[in-house]
Amino acid sequence: MPQFPPGQTLLIDADDTLWENNVYFERAIAAFISYLNHHEYSPAEVRQTLNAVERETILAHGYGLPSFTRSLVTCFERLSAEPISEDKRQRVIGFARSIAEQEIELLPQVEETLRDLATRHRLILMTKGDHAEQADKVRRSGLAIYFSAVEIVAEKDPSSYREVLALHQGAPEVSWMIGNSPKSDINPALAAGLHAVFLFHKDTWILEHATLAAPPDGQQLIELDAFAKLSTIF
Repeated sequence: MPQFPPGQTLLIDADDTLWENNVYFERAIAAFISYLNHHEYSPAEVRQTLNAVERETILAHGYGLPSFTRSLVTCFERLSAEPISEDKRQRVIGFARSIAEQEIELLPQVEETLRDLATRHRLILMTKGDHAEQADKVRRSGLAIYFSAVEIVAEKDPSSYREVLALHQGAPEVSWMIGNSPKSDINPALAAGLHAVFLFHKDTWILEHATLAAPPDGQQLIELDAFAKLSTIF
């Protein structure tokens, strides 16, 4: 028997909540570090440099594959002992391009669970990143039929959660954000007055790591380790 009555508004993240995503980036990064084969910096130090470059790139260019591609090239240029040739540039770009060629791999029991939840609650897919890129993932996933709306935002912060709820006339006291990122899904949603469900994913992007915030009085934070368990809650 679900804990919460029908009629909840469930905002649900996409990447690494509904389908695999970051694991493909991790494979591309591993290939990039191996190709760079730096003789002075360890693989861990190269990764730290890439993380720093990604933070810079995101601020200037946002999220998505074009931004990630730019970060790989910039990192290679910073760490390479000699100017990057066009052949090497294309090889580095190829590591990022391999991600775009991946099929959408739904996480276990995602579709069945969405089908069930949609019979009792209003589901809104809320993701961040490049609009065309994320919209294409949603289309290819085949999951759009379970959502009353799809919202693709540039950044997930408290104001974006408030705006999405206002747009869809959602009441915070019966609204939840469900996702795998403490930084983007959980903490800002709690700050915006929503409840939240943290879904653990072992490959969550390192730049999305953060300490889970304590829910304010009157709000709830639930932690789960499988998407299918949402049906026992809602």
